[in-house]
Amino acid sequence: MNRYKTDILFKYLVRGASGIAVVALGAILFFVFFQGAEPFVSATAPGIRLVTEQIDAIEVNGTLYENPSTFIDIPRETRELAIRFSGGGKSRSLDITVDSGETDPDKQLVFETFGSGEISSPESYVYTLTYPGRMAGLEQKIHILLPEPPYSVFRFLGGLDWRPTYNKVYGILPMILGTILTSLGAILLGVPIALLCALFLAEFVPEKPAALIRGGIELLAGIPSVVYGFFGLMVVVPAVKQIFNVPSGNGLLSAVLILGIMILPTVTSIAETSFRAVSGTSREASLALGASKMQTAWHVVLPHARSGVITGIILGISRAVGETMAVILVAGNSAQLIRSPLDSVRTLTATIALEMGYAQGRHSLMLFSVGVVLFIMILLLNSAILYMRRRLEKEAS
Repeated sequence: MNRYKTDILFKYLVRGASGIAVVALGAILFFVFFQGAEPFVSATAPGIRLVTEQIDAIEVNGTLYENPSTFIDIPRETRELAIRFSGGGKSRSLDITVDSGETDPDKQLVFETFGSGEISSPESYVYTLTYPGRMAGLEQKIHILLPEPPYSVFRFLGGLDWRPTYNKVYGILPMILGTILTSLGAILLGVPIALLCALFLAEFVPEKPAALIRGGIELLAGIPSVVYGFFGLMVVVPAVKQIFNVPSGNGLLSAVLILGIMILPTVTSIAETSFRAVSGTSREASLALGASKMQTAWHVVLPHARSGVITGIILGISRAVGETMAVILVAGNSAQLIRSPLDSVRTLTATIALEMGYAQGRHSLMLFSVGVVLFIMILLLNSAILYMRRRLEKEAS
């Protein structure tokens, strides 16, 4: 009776934990997708916003704001801005005409009068008016922030330029191609070597040496990626620089070599386990028909372990596509189209890791969008591999 109650309790605990995990995962995905979709469906603000520095009181279109510490929101339908404030013992005025129908941010505002102020545009959609203060560092400033319209999905996915801080241009095509090329190169380099190593361990190496080598492979699989990246920075990058006589060894080739080394232990370990799981009767039948041990391993063991091998390949691909630290250390991280294996490259994961620390506003949301693109890429890639596996299994049966 007690055992029955324990089983019932354990069953409900497992169901509850599974339900909580599913809800938490769904909430995370919803948040990421919501944040990633926002830049393409809404503007950054409903209208113009003002931010002041060293100004105690400011009047905007007849409304007085004292000690403004946050944004001063201007209604969307406003066509003229009349700004009055005091500074340097005298009253200062600023009159601006707003052309809300203009799409070019450099032409949306016409400054009619701005007194002794200096107008600058530190970045796109932002104007700064600076008025001299009583001493250096006490200048009065008014920052005018124009609303950025919804960004085009096609410009985002097909754009060649990534300049998020000044020009507010978010084109991720070079990063998409960089992610695909580095991952594809690592797969072409690492997967064949990993499968051959696994087949050799499972079929040709005696049990005791194989167990020793297997332990070393599992140890390599547990090494943090930053260690691989440091190894690449200290060994692979200088070697590439010296062999190919280039100014810098940080580039696509170095990233492919490091990622290929990183996925080797994972694919080898899973594939070797799958090879050993193949029944001995299949091997004995092949040998009895006169096949050699190599022919048996290649034509019997490998096809029978296809499901486990594909699982290992999927895990290897996922690690290659999602790798961040090692790639940052060896890839060069330039957002440009690649014309040579020695060119600097930037991946989607590297973009998120490098810029999330200082990104603000739309820039931050665009990094969420980059994460959504990365998620969809991995999902499509794994789905294609699983579809191929089912098709091969159907043909084999």
